[in-house]
Parts: sequence; C-alpha cells; structure tokens
Amino acid sequence: MSGLEWDTIALLTGTAFLAGFIDSIAGGGGLLTVPALLIAGVDPLTAVATNKVQGTLSIVSALVTYGRKGLIEWRASVPMGVVALIFGGCGALLIQFFSKEVIAALIPILLITVALYFGLMRGIGDADRKARVTLPVFLSLVIPPLALYDGFLGPGAGSFYAAVLIGLLGLGITRMTAMAKVLNGGSNLGSLIVYSIAGAVHWPLGLAMGLASITGAQIGSHLAVRQGARLIRPLIVITCCALSIKMLADPTNPLHWLFAFLPFPG
Repeated sequence: MSGLEWDTIALLTGTAFLAGFIDSIAGGGGLLTVPALLIAGVDPLTAVATNKVQGTLSIVSALVTYGRKGLIEWRASVPMGVVALIFGGCGALLIQFFSKEVIAALIPILLITVALYFGLMRGIGDADRKARVTLPVFLSLVIPPLALYDGFLGPGAGSFYAAVLIGLLGLGITRMTAMAKVLNGGSNLGSLIVYSIAGAVHWPLGLAMGLASITGAQIGSHLAVRQGARLIRPLIVITCCALSIKMLADPTNPLHWLFAFLPFPG
C-alpha cells in the first residue's frame, strides 16, 4: 500500500479501531490516528487529509446507531450538518493562508476550559434543559467558527461541539453526543471534499483505517446509549485533558513552556 509494510498497516488499522470507539462517544480520535500516520512516515498534509476519511466513516457509523435509537432530531440536524459541511470545507481552504501555530496555541486553553465545564458543572445529565439561543442564532453564529476550525486544524472539535450543544441548546448529554456527530460529520466531510480535490488523500490507507474505525464506532455508540452520562461525561474530560497535554508537549507550540509545569516529562 504505497510502500507501507503490512505490519504498519495493521498497526494503523488497530489504532483507527480505538479512535473510532473514542470518537463515537467523546470525539478526539485524531489524537491517536494523526500521530500514528506521521510515525508511519506519511507526510503531514496527507496524514491530516487521510485521517478525515476514517474520521468521517466512523462518525457515519455512530450516526446510524444514534439515529436508530431516536436520539437525532433530523429537522434541526440537516441544516446544522449543511452549515458545518460548508464551513468545514472553507476551513480546509484557509489552511494555506493562516499560521496554524497561532491557533494551536489557543486550543489547549479552550480544551481545559471544556474539561472544567464538564467536570465541575452541575446539572449535566441525560435530561434536556431550556435552550439559551435559538436555532437560527446557533446556525449562523456558533457553528461556522467551530466548523472552520475543524476543517482548518481539527483537534478537540468534537469536544467544542459538545460544549455548545449542552451549554447553548440545553441538550441532555446522550442526545448531545448524537447531535455532535452530525456537526462533526458535516465539517469532516466538507474538509475531506477539499482535500480530495487537492489530491492529498491516501485513499487505500484511509479506507482500510475507515473500516476499522466503523467497527470501533459501533461498539462505542452502543455503549454510549446504554451508559449515558456515566460514560460520556468522564470520557470527554479525559479526552480534553489528553489533547491539551499532547498539544502543549509539541515544541513548536508557543505555549510549550507551560508543559514544564505539568507532572510529565517535558
């Protein structure tokens, strides 16, 4: 498969299986798959683009489960997904015009904020609450910047979607998990279309990893439906913290100096 050894491909598909499981519940599967692709010798742009293949397939797999369980409100989901698709594609186009390092410096701080929100905020459970914004406001002001970010860079986008769906639309945590997949799937697909046109996708590898991630997503989404907030809430906190640590550990991140204060080797 374009020079990759079969044991490397097996390792990548195994990683994609685990990523699909995590993605279907809390998002953040790219924390595993993108570094794995880079370690395998795939160039950075191709790694990001190919990761969108397996990410999109795992999200579609999870959506099938959530849809069958009646957790997706399709009248609201369709316009949400379309807006996310458009701006996710725009984010992939903008990647050539902006410095990723500047944005990457802000993301760990935002992820830690999301982790604190889910970890400390009372009243986050499976019951829906009153929405703080209308759907038109959510479509026009909230989704576009998050979808742009997902298409442009990506790590933690699922967690950001989760935070706004609960904080602004008042969704219960299990229904939020399902609706977040609509948004994440839309922005993933939009950026994947752009990367495909640019010829940046390694399709054989992406599809092989995608098949593995579909299986992981099926297991994860069924667990999320059964366990609800007991599983989803702590996994979101853990994923956000892990993403923050990973991004701060990168020597090219302007906030890398903060990593020295964490109880991990720098």
